[in-house]
Amino acid sequence: MVYAIARPQIEGNIAVGEDRQLGFAEFGAPHGRAMFWLHGTPGARRQIPVEARLYAAEANIRLIGVDRPGIGSSTPYQYETVSQFAEDLRTVADTLGIDKMAVIGLSGGGPYTLACASAMPDRVVTVGVLGGVAPAVGPEAIDSPLMTLARIAEPVLERAGRPIGMLATGLIRMIRPVASPALELYALISPEGDRRLLGRPEFKAMFLDDLLNGSRKQLAAPIADAVLFARYWGFRLDEIAVPVHWWHGDADHIVPYSHGEHAVSLLPDATLYTLPGESHLAGLGCAEEILRTLSAVWDDIEAR
Repeated sequence: MVYAIARPQIEGNIAVGEDRQLGFAEFGAPHGRAMFWLHGTPGARRQIPVEARLYAAEANIRLIGVDRPGIGSSTPYQYETVSQFAEDLRTVADTLGIDKMAVIGLSGGGPYTLACASAMPDRVVTVGVLGGVAPAVGPEAIDSPLMTLARIAEPVLERAGRPIGMLATGLIRMIRPVASPALELYALISPEGDRRLLGRPEFKAMFLDDLLNGSRKQLAAPIADAVLFARYWGFRLDEIAVPVHWWHGDADHIVPYSHGEHAVSLLPDATLYTLPGESHLAGLGCAEEILRTLSAVWDDIEAR
């Protein structure tokens, strides 16, 4: 079955520094409340579920996906810390005429979401994290085999990230004709929750659209993410004053559920939503609930 997916209403690039730009894609209501959706690792600006796009239009939400450096049409760039991304998002928001915002991050987008909450408490009303990565170094760290590997590989990745990213980009171009069966093969070896999600035609279409259109120009961002996640992020979780809402599958096979519990225990104002029996992509499957929850939080804050 072929499932058509609508293109973004607006898509382009925004200058965020000298000779640097970030790609973005807008969905939903052009003049609604702004909510930035930060993609996972890997991922790009179009990694936003159809359900979220449709709900955003109905609920007066301006939903914006942003490419991190080295993905899609964004300029390759290696931050020193995760926290530096917040200044780039501030510039994106300024350029788009956005004052107040919510930020949502899936998986590897989680640390960048928290960075924005830390750096812009005057502008970020609330944030949502979906199966987010937790700190791997410093006093707030929790360990995992994946992050141990990232710490070991960090010096190599920092030096060889650009060539590896170019290789990954070449591979993406090569697999275009077989992208659909490749995604189906990945679904077959995924845990039940993710397999069920990837079996839905609208999610398959979204992932393929993001892979073949959102990230087609380059794919270096996952390398940059791995380098940064193995370092101190540049801020502490226990200093974030913005309300955080965290969704996590209790059968997550990539970022363990215990990491979500750990991060939420450190955040001063956080709520953990357990997704029973679900794995790493579970947050994408409850996108409408996430937007509705953050909208309600925003309403409550405005009322107070």
